[in-house]
Amino acid sequence: MGTSEAVVKKDVYSVWALPPEDVTARVKKLMEGLRSEFGGPQFEPHVTVVGAISLTADDALAKFRSACDGLKAYNATVDRVATGTFFYQCVFLLLHPTSEVVEASAHCTDHFGYKNSTQMIRIMEYGVTKHKDNILSCYKRSTERGRKKTRNTVVQVC
Repeated sequence: MGTSEAVVKKDVYSVWALPPEDVTARVKKLMEGLRSEFGGPQFEPHVTVVGAISLTADDALAKFRSACDGLKAYNATVDRVATGTFFYQCVFLLLHPTSEVVEASAHCTDHFGYKNSTQMIRIMEYGVTKHKDNILSCYKRSTERGRKKTRNTVVQVC
């Protein structure tokens, strides 16, 4: 009568690039100040190279290893502070879309079959596309006024 199909367990994965230790230390200090003023969870600063994608563990690992082959560290600089309305992109620093940044993103997203990656170093949760390269994000549900206040705080510090 009915056929039984094996349920394939998938989880959500993303690929992060980690900034150098000196940058991480500066960003963490900024994050701590923003969290003390605005709230939000603590997490590691990072650049999201490939956004959330649903894969099996084996597939994620195979794609990650494949993407790492031929990939090297790259330099990135901040272009500006920006705000958005998406939960994970309330306040963030946009990176200059240099050829290194764009090529690293394209290389990794191609291996994962991912469209529209956003690169960012996550800073804090604060309710804050095609190709936005970011170096800081604040997560949390927020009003436009709250996002502007957080943005101004980040601009002053950066």
